[in-house]
Amino acid sequence: MEKIRRASHAGSWYTDNPNKLSEELDGWIRAAGLPKSSDVRGVIAPHAGYSYSGRAAAYAFGNIDPTNITRVFLLGPSHHYYTPKCALSTATVYKTPLGDLPIDLEVIEELKATGKFELMNLRVDEAEHSMEMHLPYLSKVFEGHPVKIIPILVGALSAENEAMYGKLLAKYVDDPHNFFSVSSDFCHWGSRFNYMYYDKKYGAIHKSIEALDKMGMDIIETGDADAFKQYLSEYDNTICGRHPISVFLHMLSNSSTKIKIKFLRYEQSSQCKSTRDSSVSYASAAAKVDA
Repeated sequence: MEKIRRASHAGSWYTDNPNKLSEELDGWIRAAGLPKSSDVRGVIAPHAGYSYSGRAAAYAFGNIDPTNITRVFLLGPSHHYYTPKCALSTATVYKTPLGDLPIDLEVIEELKATGKFELMNLRVDEAEHSMEMHLPYLSKVFEGHPVKIIPILVGALSAENEAMYGKLLAKYVDDPHNFFSVSSDFCHWGSRFNYMYYDKKYGAIHKSIEALDKMGMDIIETGDADAFKQYLSEYDNTICGRHPISVFLHMLSNSSTKIKIKFLRYEQSSQCKSTRDSSVSYASAAAKVDA
């Protein structure tokens, strides 16, 4: 029986007008001007409202060559629902204004059978925006190419569980028909986020934020999940997709395909100059087969 997850953030976080949305995404992908490569097997991309991070996200999704891809695994953090595990969607289809994306029920059953995942109900699924914000881009990029999705909500995982899920999902990296869309924003800075780390040696606050984010991005590019963990415990940078990113790093280090992450774009929602300001950072990366 069909069980539909509505595009619950369409009309607020991004336009629900299909023509306008299609035009907007085309424009951003064109502006990024990136060559499509079949070596790109995954992305890390932001999940804010499109007026904030839509342009930055194009630098991730604009790399994708859809020709050989038949499945997209989505790894998104949980903003409202607490779980120490990863949770699978119970829907059979995700709606987007640009068309529907069917869920790969076969893979969902395979993952369920491991006994390591919980299930999220439709209410939790529709309340979460981290994966939904990737869907219009995926619909756009995979237009005319039938693709199924596997949405995985990544909870507040311990380091042991990040490694466990990474090992468990690594085999899917070795299948070149699989693609991975990892959802994360970077630093949330300001009193409203309870995070105001500032290293004066960089001058303006926004420069300090950028240096902090870039330090994290550089570590992610090394592929070292333990170093990333160390960085997070030292600076506590408010990277909301820290757990999906960590799981992805463990997946890559446990797979036999050598894949390297490279960041291609970094932006901030605004430039913080005083402690009254606040901002969110957006970074986009492509994970590419390293020949």
